[in-house]
Amino acid sequence: MKLKKTYKFALKTSFLITIFLTLLMSVFLYIFYTINFKHLLFFAIFTYGFSFLIIQYRVEKFIYKRINKIYKDLTLLESASFRKHSITTDMATLTKQIDQYAKDKKLEIETLKVREEYRKEFIGNVSHELKTPLFTVQGYIETLLDGAIKDKKVAEKYLERANKGVERLIYIVKDLDMITKLEVGDLRLNISTFDIVELVKSVFDLLEMKAAKKKITLTFDMDYKQPILVKGDEERIQQVLTNLVVNSIKYGFQNGTTEISIEKLIKNKVIVRVTDNGEGIGKEHLPRLFERFYRVDKSGSRKEGGSGLGLSIVKHIIEAHDEKIYVESEVNVGSEFSFTLEKA
Repeated sequence: MKLKKTYKFALKTSFLITIFLTLLMSVFLYIFYTINFKHLLFFAIFTYGFSFLIIQYRVEKFIYKRINKIYKDLTLLESASFRKHSITTDMATLTKQIDQYAKDKKLEIETLKVREEYRKEFIGNVSHELKTPLFTVQGYIETLLDGAIKDKKVAEKYLERANKGVERLIYIVKDLDMITKLEVGDLRLNISTFDIVELVKSVFDLLEMKAAKKKITLTFDMDYKQPILVKGDEERIQQVLTNLVVNSIKYGFQNGTTEISIEKLIKNKVIVRVTDNGEGIGKEHLPRLFERFYRVDKSGSRKEGGSGLGLSIVKHIIEAHDEKIYVESEVNVGSEFSFTLEKA
């Protein structure tokens, strides 16, 4: 059986004290009396036992009091890991527990710092996104109140612009509501089996006019004559495809192309690729591309519109399906966004 370290300490210390006192007693008896080995052995055993009991009792009591205080101090910090364990006087075990506690707390502090930075950036982005349409609407309304409402043409024009500002606000708020639901898991998916080829065609039909304005061609990589059935929330996957195609149109070059391909990945998976030959994205931006409100253009320009939440929503929808999304891009060459789906 393994002895507690406090017992080992007491045993070794008692042994050293016993040897010292026994030798001292032997010298004393040799000088003043005759040496009786039986009496000397009894003295040694008695000294050893008495020393062990005193040392063990005092050491345990001494260490226990101080360690107990450490546990109490740690308990005040609401450390669940310490409350689960009984108090130990083993210094190695205690040191290991405190080291682990310190590592956990350091990790928590670092995580909180990252979250705090993210929170500050997020609040700044939200306020920046909302204030532009708010100030626009406020400006037009104030102009109308100052007398412009009397001019029918000016009034109609300003009201239309104010209405566009309100529509943008609604758009941002709706996207924020959706992404919040996706993050907390409140948005339930309606899983069904559908033809991904037909879904892509319907997205092309919806965005045909938008693409035509920039003379961008929406096309498949090949002629898909047979349906490709997949499992997922058809409405949400349509939103994913719409967001990706809209992005490719926004940042595509005139007379460009947005191409969608559907390939078998493994036995029960397909991968959908949305490829364009537009502006492309720098490598330094790719790791943060799916963050809320993250924009590659840091100038603050909103010429391309959008809520800044499209790609973040795309990522959350795909992850809600327990699937993966990927991006590859090169500046002035183009981008490719791809995601997987379960094959039906």
